[in-house]
Amino acid sequence: MTNQKLTTLTHWLTEQHLSGAILTNFHTVAYLSGFTSDPIERVLALVVFPDHAPFLFGPALEVNSMQASGWTYPAYGYDDQENPWAKLAQHIKKDAHGTAFAIEADNLTMARYQALQSAFPEATFNADITEKINTMRLIKTPDEIQHMLAAGRDADRAFAIGFDALATGVTELGVAAQLEYELKRTGVPAMSFDTLVQFGAHAADPHGATSSRQLNPGEMALFDLGTMTEGYASDATRTVAFGKISDKAQDIYAVTLEAQLAAQSQAKIGMTAGELDAIARNIITKAGYGDYFVHRLGHGLGASVHEFPSIMAGSDLILQEGMVFSIEPGIYLPDVAGIRIEDSGYMTTDGFIPFTQTPKTLQQF
Repeated sequence: MTNQKLTTLTHWLTEQHLSGAILTNFHTVAYLSGFTSDPIERVLALVVFPDHAPFLFGPALEVNSMQASGWTYPAYGYDDQENPWAKLAQHIKKDAHGTAFAIEADNLTMARYQALQSAFPEATFNADITEKINTMRLIKTPDEIQHMLAAGRDADRAFAIGFDALATGVTELGVAAQLEYELKRTGVPAMSFDTLVQFGAHAADPHGATSSRQLNPGEMALFDLGTMTEGYASDATRTVAFGKISDKAQDIYAVTLEAQLAAQSQAKIGMTAGELDAIARNIITKAGYGDYFVHRLGHGLGASVHEFPSIMAGSDLILQEGMVFSIEPGIYLPDVAGIRIEDSGYMTTDGFIPFTQTPKTLQQF
């Protein structure tokens, strides 16, 4: 088996005395196989054995795409009118030696688990492979880092397009649409998540959606965006000024920037994720805005935009070389402004290296 990731899994299955693993998270399938697809309500699975070739299983209409993706092992499909779990079980029984299987317990819904158990009643699905997958995805290879650096360059280009689109009366949706159109027109296949553009006090809702709100002079504009480039995600945030902003908004920006730069510059191998979160959080709290920093400092990313680990208070996870995560402190003051500044990057012996290079000093347009 030439795929090193799959080889790692086969060794784990042998060590755990398991007959195979049934992987149903489409992000995991993409990470391990190179085939990217969100099946929505349909069933997509990658089945790995300790002593037999793996196979992909999914909708019949995707089999050609599976094979064209570079997948060199079998790919099986099912028609919409067929029971996918019964057909999946048939293929597994043909190749498996034994009936003890691992699943992704955090992904397989109860309904799907019951359907799989009904189709394969002699099998047990007591082993959870989630932690193993998370551990594998935690440390990126040099090739993965290069893909993410390319995604970071696309994100920087996205910021430039978005900043140029700012004008009195433009809507958040209009700016986001222009930004995404230009990227896709020039070869970026997809965004890593729906682009978030928020103006003024609307940005004080950190999980608000891009809306038809118009931009007025004297407001801040928050851009949270990322691309999928070469199969890997970027994720970055910049907040800029449109015209002259209030002293309060300037103060919030200065504190957020101090927190982001401090965490980014002080991140080092051997530190815990909780300690890194505290660096930024303590600065914001000392400035009197602690109650308005309402989320973790960061999250992992790679083949998907949100993955293990969480960079948050209380986490004892040790930062290691090759780990990739975001550093994104924010202050969200209702009726005033929402400021978030974010870079994603990777850990090296020299510290945290960001994927994005768009300036973080306050820019005014």
